[in-house]
Amino acid sequence: MTPATDATPPEPARATHRAIVRATHWLNAVTTVCMIGSGWRIYNAAPFFPFVFPSSLTLGDWLGGALAIHFAAMWVLAINFATYLAWSLASGHIGRAFLPVSLAGLRADIVQALTYSLKHAPGP
Repeated sequence: MTPATDATPPEPARATHRAIVRATHWLNAVTTVCMIGSGWRIYNAAPFFPFVFPSSLTLGDWLGGALAIHFAAMWVLAINFATYLAWSLASGHIGRAFLPVSLAGLRADIVQALTYSLKHAPGP
């Protein structure tokens, strides 16, 4: 007689990105929200558009304030991209994560994405 064993498989290790990748991606998300909110305020300032976004969804109290937020967010995005690119090149992340791209790999990724089963590559 064999002893009873727990048949549940162990939890697979979760692949996570490094802290700098997560930080730059979250900063992009927040900055993009700022760009959209200030962009909507800039859009509202144009007199020839019939649609107006509600003020509660926009950033900047007036056109000058919205432009200032918009341009500041643009610079944050540019510096954030330069930081991510420099780190990716220096650490080899770009080569591991993005290159080489084959047609078979691209096709497999598209199929996985369309079937909601896209998996992340293991982190470095």
